[in-house]
Amino acid sequence: MGDVAVGARSGHEGPEEQPGHSAEPAPAADGMSTGPDTAAPGETSVPGPQDGEQPKPPKAKKPKSFWKELPLLIGIALILALVIKTFLVQAFSIPSDSMQNTLQQGDRVLVDKLTPWFGSEPERGEVVVFKDPGHWLDGEPTPDPNAVQKVLGWIGLMPSADEKDLIKRVIAVGGDTVECKGTGPVKVNGKALNEKNYVFEGNTPCTVDDQGGQFKITVPKGKIWVMGDHRQNSLDSRYHQNQPGGGAVPVDNVVGRAFVIAWPPTRWGTLPVPDTFDQPGISQAMSAAPAALGLAGALPLVLWRRRRVAARLDSGRGTRVSGGRTAG
Repeated sequence: MGDVAVGARSGHEGPEEQPGHSAEPAPAADGMSTGPDTAAPGETSVPGPQDGEQPKPPKAKKPKSFWKELPLLIGIALILALVIKTFLVQAFSIPSDSMQNTLQQGDRVLVDKLTPWFGSEPERGEVVVFKDPGHWLDGEPTPDPNAVQKVLGWIGLMPSADEKDLIKRVIAVGGDTVECKGTGPVKVNGKALNEKNYVFEGNTPCTVDDQGGQFKITVPKGKIWVMGDHRQNSLDSRYHQNQPGGGAVPVDNVVGRAFVIAWPPTRWGTLPVPDTFDQPGISQAMSAAPAALGLAGALPLVLWRRRRVAARLDSGRGTRVSGGRTAG
């Protein structure tokens, strides 16, 4: 027992006969009839649709109103904006003329914040945003944003006015020797930089003054030396040599590299590394390190080989002497 009736009542008193078909129901496997009017003992037959009727499709769910979904969409957008600002890209506004003509006051740049998470460090020639290493912005006017600007700045849709950040070009990195003599050019590891393509027109690469424009310094490890492209209108590493760090900026203070001018549309463009920083020899001090390591690794092998050759020669002499005595 236990089989379920698979038929349904047709609404007639007896079984309906159709031409060409027998009215006798086929016997079930256990001898019970499975005809339309027969149900298993103890079970109830479920009424079905009348003959010729199609079952009604389920009603489709009514879509939610756009206004009900709007708060959810806004919430998702805010979360994505916060994630992007924190880990990927952030917009910054240029507040001064110290990077002319590369950057103009009021430009908005996008800064890559992702690669530093993977250990990437600033390289020569890059334009970077960094946090004030200490009193560089003393005396500078502080912007007073309204409530909407504060919210947009907090989520990353506008530059934050509360963050004390600067933007300059990396001239030298840790271990480099950088110097300025007279009006220039700037030299890095003894190689003169050709800065005509980005230094402000009419400026000289070096500034002749007694406040820091003339210098020769070896950048400490883990720090960078930065200068503005508007050399005669930029308070950069040169003019903070009397402060802790000697004007060099800790790599840990770097927010990221500015890689594109995003606003206004008429100013859109990328910020590539100038070719002068790729000239041969500028990284000579850095390239000498692998060679020194290779020499240090090869030295024990050379000494071992020399000892082995010497031992063979001594062994050969002893055999000849012994052989001579025996023959004599």
